[in-house]
Amino acid sequence: MATKPPQGDPVQDAPEVAGRKRTAAGLPAIGHTLRMAHQQMGVRRTALTLLSVNQKNGFDCPGCAWPEPEHRHRAEFCENGAKAVAEEATLRRVTPEFFAAHPVSDLARRSGYWLGQQGRLTHPMYLPEGADHYEPVSWERAFDIVAEELTALSSPDEAVFYTSGRTSNEAAFLYQLFARKLGTNNLPDCSNMCHESSGSALSETIGVGKGSVLLEDLYRADLIVVAGQNPGTNHPRMLSALEKAKANGARVVSVNPLPEAGLERFKNPQTPKGLTAGTALTDLFLQIRIGGDQALFRLLNKLVLDTPGAVDEEFVREHTHGFEEFAQAARAADWESTLAATGLAREDVERFLRMVLDSERIVVCWAMGLTQHKHSVPMIREIVNFLLLRGNIGRPGAGVCPVRGHSNVQGDRTMGIFERPAPAFLDALEREFGFAPPREHGYDVVRAIRALRDGEAKVFFAMGGNFVSASPDTEVTEAAMRRARLTVHVSTKLNRSHVVTGARALILPTLGRTERDLQAGGEQFVTVEDSMGMVHASRGRLEPASPHLLSEPAIVCRLARRVLGAEDDVPWEEFEKDYAAVRDRIARVVPGFEDFNARVARPGGFALPHAPRDERRFPTATGKANFTAAPVEYPHLPEGRLLLQTLRSHDQYNTTVYGLDDRYRGIRNGRRVVLVNPDDARELKLADGSYVDLVGEWKDGVERRAPGFRVVHYPTARGCAAAYYPETNVLVPLDATADVSNTPASKSVVVRLEQSATD
Repeated sequence: MATKPPQGDPVQDAPEVAGRKRTAAGLPAIGHTLRMAHQQMGVRRTALTLLSVNQKNGFDCPGCAWPEPEHRHRAEFCENGAKAVAEEATLRRVTPEFFAAHPVSDLARRSGYWLGQQGRLTHPMYLPEGADHYEPVSWERAFDIVAEELTALSSPDEAVFYTSGRTSNEAAFLYQLFARKLGTNNLPDCSNMCHESSGSALSETIGVGKGSVLLEDLYRADLIVVAGQNPGTNHPRMLSALEKAKANGARVVSVNPLPEAGLERFKNPQTPKGLTAGTALTDLFLQIRIGGDQALFRLLNKLVLDTPGAVDEEFVREHTHGFEEFAQAARAADWESTLAATGLAREDVERFLRMVLDSERIVVCWAMGLTQHKHSVPMIREIVNFLLLRGNIGRPGAGVCPVRGHSNVQGDRTMGIFERPAPAFLDALEREFGFAPPREHGYDVVRAIRALRDGEAKVFFAMGGNFVSASPDTEVTEAAMRRARLTVHVSTKLNRSHVVTGARALILPTLGRTERDLQAGGEQFVTVEDSMGMVHASRGRLEPASPHLLSEPAIVCRLARRVLGAEDDVPWEEFEKDYAAVRDRIARVVPGFEDFNARVARPGGFALPHAPRDERRFPTATGKANFTAAPVEYPHLPEGRLLLQTLRSHDQYNTTVYGLDDRYRGIRNGRRVVLVNPDDARELKLADGSYVDLVGEWKDGVERRAPGFRVVHYPTARGCAAAYYPETNVLVPLDATADVSNTPASKSVVVRLEQSATD
């Protein structure tokens, strides 16, 4: 039987610390998976649900966006995917009686972990102005409230429509259509906080803001570079792909400030070898200082240029632009400044170079460790330079691989969830639906928070996610949200964003991926796009958690009918009844989705076209792949300070905290820990087990403080520290963002550590 949720918040003021692990998965992962699944779902529901995850006739995991192989295991899920499914398919329920017993003022004092553990939301809930309790509300009245606030705005641009990466293609397309029919491009999404830097860099250099590889390319690669990424926790099924690549002869270089168990040795629980010895994955570990990656790849490019015969001159000549300017900048790189920026030893860089020169096919993978710095965009451009030099884009077994975090975050962007839409997309939307979409750019996440803070936005509507906890500068974000006239969240479970509200607030409960979606036109399915551009169907199997839930497409369609009125000529009612009608429209608006319904009906779905990968055609402004030559940047630390990166624990997915342990790093029963290199700790006179406040330092002079963190001596790169978000988001200034992409710079926060008053 499933267990009951915790009654009180667990005490987290004394985390236990043991040695870090050097292997990932294996029998401990199986045990942990089953224990958490049984707590949430019970034995029978666990078996029925997990066996449908990521199957061709099942539902897409609501966790990460890693793609599925053509030939799938019966258990095609990882430990953290199973946790995500268990949290959604839980038997625990948050009913109107729960809200009657818990005022918002009480819920606001609870941890995000406690809120999430309470279970699935069952009814639409409304917080009237001045009230301290949510109360049940009918769907009709809920839509009336939203319509009242939207129609009272002096401009549609006073509304913000946020999207989480869990939203399906169909819901996302309808959502952006509604926002643009209303008259705004204020469509920020979680990409703004994660891979926006990747999209910005790749769009400029290769013409497509997505990765250029498929799973088969990883299997065929000679060398795979994994930079700024911890797949053992964030994308665990990637480990089996790396294992297969290793079996085919690939070598793996890991570039990261922390050693991570998943990249050291993988014990695949699906194989006998995996349950015993496992597979060593990393051939070379480069423990780089935070933010030093651009300097590393710039020097590597110089060394390739200096090696006779190393450059693919035919590819460079036929397919690229800007080589001479790039080469001049690269040849100016020097060892001294690079080793200072990276903290690496010369012999390790030289070994990396030998591996590059010995490899015909190279894939570079990365995640948040590269995308959340001030200089993230030029950093990723330098990786593109590295691949272009040897012709490693548009070649089987080679290319760029930004690994997306949430299951349909890439698909949402493809569907038009973007505050800066391409003119061609708006033209297609106008032709299909017969209206003139707004052309002025809207707000991204950071600009939306500023607009709410400054009173320029008054209604905030979120399609999924936990905006308050995911965003930077927590105190600023929360104050901004409280200035809104109305905050609305379409959600499956309770989270902190529901208790940091505008003058009025609504919680609209929706179906999860695991649940059957029955509409007037029959049982429906939705579609998603994974991190490698594969589009496939997702069909829930469970009965909905409550008869009062609506699907995301139904919520959008009913809201649109109420707000836009009966005279609006978009067939919203037809779209709600039959999602195939939505896909027919997508097919006529979004390139690559032609004959959408027929193609997605095939088991496994289909791959979207990618011109650089498929044709070595680069749809950039120059018509070629672009070399770039930005100045090398890296963080410079004042004396006595550390550079902090925010990260996840192993019992966490984005802002959802499943438990209080970080098994691979040896942390138990607590999250307020800061990982500090032992040599740095000795210089700063910080004993292991002492307690400190983390105090952010930035040019605005504002003190941002995260109190009461236990110091853990840990083998981080020198000068670097790490701690979990969202607890440390308070330290990330709203205006500290990446150039070009405007992504919060959450991976390079200058901090000083002060003895905690409670130590």
